[in-house]
Amino acid sequence: MLLGWPELILILAIVLLIFGGSRLKDLAKGVGESVREFKKASSEPTTDEKDKEAVFEAARKMGIKTEGKDLKQVLSEISQMSGTKN
Repeated sequence: MLLGWPELILILAIVLLIFGGSRLKDLAKGVGESVREFKKASSEPTTDEKDKEAVFEAARKMGIKTEGKDLKQVLSEISQMSGTKN
């Protein structure tokens, strides 16, 4: 069931009567900040992605070719070059 314009205007009028103009402004500001923070958090790379990119960067600095390889393969090559067992 979709709401039309008349229903939305009625809901907005009721909310305005309940909260008042100043509280409604603060409420809208809080909702806007929450949405902005959510968008920012969802667009940032996760810690795992940052860690993976750091491993690939370290491997490239060591002269390991990383194109077409997954993280497990790169870590294996790094451990072989450093002489440690992974």
